[in-house]
Amino acid sequence: MDEFETLLASSKTALERWLNAHLGNPSDAEDLFQETCLAAFRGFSGLQNKAFFLPWILGIARRKCADWYRFQHKSPITLMDRLPDQTGPETVDSAVEETLDRLSEKDRLMLRLFYQERLSQKQISDQLRIPEGTVKSRMNAARIHFRAAYPYPPKGGIYMEQSNKRSLPKYLPAYSITWKKEAPFAVTCEEMTGWFIVPHIGESLVWGMYDWPSGKLDVSYEMTVLGPASVHGLEGVAIRAKVLPPLASIPEGDPMKDAVATSTGGQEEWTFIAQEKDGFTRFLSAEHIENGIRKLTTFLDGKEFMDNWGFGEENCGTPIHRKPEGKIIRKGSEITTAAAGVLMDIAGRCEVNLDGKIHDTVCLMDLGMYEEGMVSEQYLDREGRTVLWRRFNRDDWAIDRYGKSWSELLPGSEQITLNGKRYVHWYDCICLR
Repeated sequence: MDEFETLLASSKTALERWLNAHLGNPSDAEDLFQETCLAAFRGFSGLQNKAFFLPWILGIARRKCADWYRFQHKSPITLMDRLPDQTGPETVDSAVEETLDRLSEKDRLMLRLFYQERLSQKQISDQLRIPEGTVKSRMNAARIHFRAAYPYPPKGGIYMEQSNKRSLPKYLPAYSITWKKEAPFAVTCEEMTGWFIVPHIGESLVWGMYDWPSGKLDVSYEMTVLGPASVHGLEGVAIRAKVLPPLASIPEGDPMKDAVATSTGGQEEWTFIAQEKDGFTRFLSAEHIENGIRKLTTFLDGKEFMDNWGFGEENCGTPIHRKPEGKIIRKGSEITTAAAGVLMDIAGRCEVNLDGKIHDTVCLMDLGMYEEGMVSEQYLDREGRTVLWRRFNRDDWAIDRYGKSWSELLPGSEQITLNGKRYVHWYDCICLR
């Protein structure tokens, strides 16, 4: 194997992941992968420092992507007079054009097709040969990026970092779950997996983990979307996750000590770059300070990133549009599946009474996506927001670490069965928005 082939082999995963993230369509990504490799092979002799092979080939991929987007829209576009809800002197129109020029080719294309050419989302879908759901996601992202770059933000500004000024109760409010006979509804959940924040500018929340059976709040997080951000050429938003001071220390030997340590990663604050695109939400990077050094990992960093923040094949992310698919069958506390392996599906419709407030929800069950040997129940309202999240452990989960089964550790906890195996309720999460 010659030097080029060796360097390409070591960069192949990162290059494929970058192209898939930018294009969404695997067929288009494969075509551009081949074109990028061919162009890199032809120009390899001109690369003086081979240590920069990865950023060099990603630069070639970036130019190939720009050419691809230009090819998708070859018809001439006249200047857009103004975006909706914009009034004022000619300087405003000029600012609109200057802002559009600062956007990416993809954002600019979406805004001009929709606002200037007055095409519907269906027409844009047909013209660009992408799903309507992808059009909706890209349009939403383009609007966010335009508002962020526009020099006349709304009064008060939308990028000012704000504290949530909210606090969770010290103990988990009383709740009950009543399973209903009515068919579950489809839902769009844009929350980041495991963190409950929606990656849109202006979003914020506080959420916490409650021990069971004590119901004590063991850790809580203040989540804030700080503003637009990008990593490796992908547009998204920056999210701060701040661990709030604990109410009391967790004693040694309490299983929740491990759960809290795992969730925080031993850090007081994280900064993520996250993205909603093509009907999926995904993390692009995670950053924290470790021993006084700011440490950043991104979706190109392979196993180190994927083991902690990646979801789906090649970090494609978590789908936001959910409807019952019949993959998970639930009858009371007994759960069976139509297929083996990691699954996520809506398993029924429920009335959740949380602290006296009634919520009409669907139960989105996750079997093993977070971690092997665990099941979660996520109760989502019609707006796709989490009302209640519950974790169950397989009875023998991490038995070497804890020395006992979970039915022994938590003998009074609720139990369910999954394909005949026992799972035990461990802890709950709730959110304040």
